[in-house]
Amino acid sequence: MSALLDDHALYRRGVVVELDDADDLEVVAEAADGQEAVEAAIALAPDVILMDVRVPGMDGIEACRRIIEATPTTRIIMLTVSDDADDLLDAVKAGAAGYVLKETSIADIADSVRRVAIGHSFVSPDLAGRVLDEFAAMALRESEAGGSTADPTGLTAREIAVLGAMADGLNDPGIASAVGLDEHAVRNHVRNILEKLELASRTEAVLFAMRDRLIDP
Repeated sequence: MSALLDDHALYRRGVVVELDDADDLEVVAEAADGQEAVEAAIALAPDVILMDVRVPGMDGIEACRRIIEATPTTRIIMLTVSDDADDLLDAVKAGAAGYVLKETSIADIADSVRRVAIGHSFVSPDLAGRVLDEFAAMALRESEAGGSTADPTGLTAREIAVLGAMADGLNDPGIASAVGLDEHAVRNHVRNILEKLELASRTEAVLFAMRDRLIDP
């Protein structure tokens, strides 16, 4: 089951109608601002919430952060007109599992909900290259300033294999099958990867690894 946060009532209604028409999707709540979305998430714990970045009051990024803290099983997709790389990176850091532009077709939005609901991550394809470019620029700025990013050389070969499987959009059972581990070991490896790279989410780890060419984009 899913929920939708968007302050444009007409657009929100159109998305809700289309999603409800799908046999395997159900919209259980709508919200017009960030606080309403947080309250709905706490009350209903939906599997996936679609939310805009820029809404009245509490913005979508802060709402995303609070929802994930309150209901960790809920997955967030940012559904927005903003193709700004900073917004996307802020969303990833807040824990969002997906970032989809509103110009995307309803059918593709529904598919992103399905993918995120089973543990995958999703970024609109036309934004993926821009995110990697932004990460590369950030690394260059830090290098020129004498700073440093987390050292990826501490990752083991098995951890890099797990990262690669994560980048393929696999959930824990899929990763376990791909790299020959049980699910408990996969979760331990993911936790170690995040700790070593000093990152907060799987999506951040995948983007970091692609930026530093630990895995193929």
